[in-house]
Amino acid sequence: MTEKIKISVLGDGGWGTALALLLTGKGHDVTLWGAFPEYTKVLRERRENVKFLKGFSLPPGLDLSSDLDASVAKSEILVFAIPSQFLRNVIYKIKADVLRDRILVSVAKGIERKTLLRPSQIIAQQAHSAAIAVLSGPSHAEEVAQGVPTCVVAASNSREVARRVQSTFMDTRFRVYTSDDVTGVELGGALKNIIAIAAGICDGLKFGSNAKAALLSRGLFEITRLGIHMGANPNTFFGLSGMGDLVTTCISEYGRNRRVGELIGQGKKLSEILAGMEMVAEGVETTRSAVELAQKYNVEMPITAEIHKVLFEDKNPVEAVDSLMMRDAKMEIE
Repeated sequence: MTEKIKISVLGDGGWGTALALLLTGKGHDVTLWGAFPEYTKVLRERRENVKFLKGFSLPPGLDLSSDLDASVAKSEILVFAIPSQFLRNVIYKIKADVLRDRILVSVAKGIERKTLLRPSQIIAQQAHSAAIAVLSGPSHAEEVAQGVPTCVVAASNSREVARRVQSTFMDTRFRVYTSDDVTGVELGGALKNIIAIAAGICDGLKFGSNAKAALLSRGLFEITRLGIHMGANPNTFFGLSGMGDLVTTCISEYGRNRRVGELIGQGKKLSEILAGMEMVAEGVETTRSAVELAQKYNVEMPITAEIHKVLFEDKNPVEAVDSLMMRDAKMEIE
């Protein structure tokens, strides 16, 4: 019998909604908070997230709210399903003493642009709490909502907190492992979105399987290289939050970052693509952050560098591919 816990999921995008459905289905007392009262009203009336997770009914037991203070007041666990570039604006509206007394779970996959901080670090700045965890892995919202078997990892500096998050989320179709490598888990989840944009460009250019396989292999290598310099366990990048998340994001029809790349490969401009998207493609801003991190830690990340040129310097994608293919010859494993 699952212990009933009061949980607030902050962020009514597709991923926040899917997790709210999962947790409600487990018998927890769940509130799904959204930043825009007018859209919360739509959710209440339609009992469906028509904008971000269409086709899935929101059960009567799932509370919907746009009142942040009321949503977090009595919850034992706060799940932050807010894009990394907007996370700080939300968490700083919550009183520090409220955050100190809760388990705080980040499910965002990005790096804050101005500070180069990971989501858990942003949360820690305001919370001053050790009870922080990260939940990440190959987990598209649509498939989780469908009940497709999914495996993720809960990482925390506290083994007790990681296990608490594991038991709270784990279900017959949602398996949760634990980890103590918060840095590696977050970096894997964030940086794979850059490689997903590159994979989409491959699809848009109709390069086929050889190119994508090479891209994923070399992409994982440069993600791992940066991660090691930032203190992560290299083995983490061969697990669910690394290779697992990279693969699914680069091949899935649901991948927003892959779709951005695909449209670029077809000749569309980034500004045009982003203007037509309801949801956030975290990989776009993460590319800027990753280039700065690579410079800061003196790490070579050629794929990331070329994607930055395509996105923000208007470099032709075919020329970017040529630049990567014609780099100086070298050994595969240094």
